[in-house]
Amino acid sequence: MTANASYSLRTYNDGFPLYELREPGTDSSFVVCPERGGIVTSCRLHGQELFYLDRETFLNPQANIRGGNPVLFPIAGQLVNGEYEWNGRTYRMKNHGVARTSAWEVAKTETDNEASITLSLRSNEDTRAEYPFEFELLFTYRLQNGVLTIDQTYRNLSEEPMPMVAGFHPYFATESKNLTYRTDATRMYDYNDKQEKPFDGYLKLEGMVESAALLNADKPEISFPLSGGRSVRLSYSEPFRYIVLWSVEGKPFVCVEPWTALNEALNNKKELLMVDPGQSLALSLSFELRD
Repeated sequence: MTANASYSLRTYNDGFPLYELREPGTDSSFVVCPERGGIVTSCRLHGQELFYLDRETFLNPQANIRGGNPVLFPIAGQLVNGEYEWNGRTYRMKNHGVARTSAWEVAKTETDNEASITLSLRSNEDTRAEYPFEFELLFTYRLQNGVLTIDQTYRNLSEEPMPMVAGFHPYFATESKNLTYRTDATRMYDYNDKQEKPFDGYLKLEGMVESAALLNADKPEISFPLSGGRSVRLSYSEPFRYIVLWSVEGKPFVCVEPWTALNEALNNKKELLMVDPGQSLALSLSFELRD
């Protein structure tokens, strides 16, 4: 264990190597598993766990993890038939991209002025088979004053512009699937009937199989209630222009997912983030618990 009076780092093994960073003064902590897609499996702020985690899927290296906060890159969502075309060639890519199924490396940890860990993911033979670009991702997970922030750097190491979508898929632990969201979005796209509809802040996810995407928010933040009378607020960089809402019947979670573009972006070429050769894109996402 590494610690000072304010912050600590603990490493341990629970199926995979895990890193737990704590801020005792705010009764806050988070746990990261680099090997399983750089995922945050637990986020405890001011004494309350924010995330749901299905341990069975976490412990099965062949399964997609249901829970925590999976990283979505270079797509968010699905591709029709799992395929997209780029520069005259067809590639296959699984839902939500390559980052969430890749093993990340630990680049740095910090417990002096904050509790933080920086993870890196570089393109490799497996990623290039699905996404033909050289890249490096650097994510710093930072806990300070009871707020968890993910500072992201997306570097293009290729010799041509790199198209990408950034996103996250946080599973928030809650028994209620029917919530009121504080956002200035007034329109949503319902993937169940493929219709655009008005949105007044309330959405009944109970009974919905597919997701719904909030379309036209101007303010880069959203908040909603969790158990115990508290609310969680997500704040994020402006390129995260969509929030996707989703759940599964009978499971105690709702997903509130910031995406920079919707399904099929690599095929329809709409709203892709283009990173020039040798350049980087910096984005941020924060989680905060409020009474």
